[in-house]
Amino acid sequence: MPHLMIRGISVEQVKEISTPLVQELARLCKCETDTFTLEIVNSTFILDQNEVPGYPFIEVKWFERGQAIQDHFTQLVTKHVLSLGIPEVEVAFTAFLESAYYYNGKSFAKN
Repeated sequence: MPHLMIRGISVEQVKEISTPLVQELARLCKCETDTFTLEIVNSTFILDQNEVPGYPFIEVKWFERGQAIQDHFTQLVTKHVLSLGIPEVEVAFTAFLESAYYYNGKSFAKN
């Protein structure tokens, strides 16, 4: 955790930025790089009855870390995506409550 669900960016592009991106995010979040998940979501985008290219959209699922960390996290993600020559990217966050997140049947609130 954090889990980044990525749409509108190719697998090869995500591979290209994955190592430096995760290293910087791990330093920011003060956690190990192996706690991050980068998932490419294969989506089909439709407009006016036609398939169209998707726009870059990254949904971050994580435990709340405060506005300053969230802002810096977004800046890092944006910097790496734009470095691929992609002109824009949207980032949205979904925060999990530790009491509502379980690993092997145990709540994170009790760990």
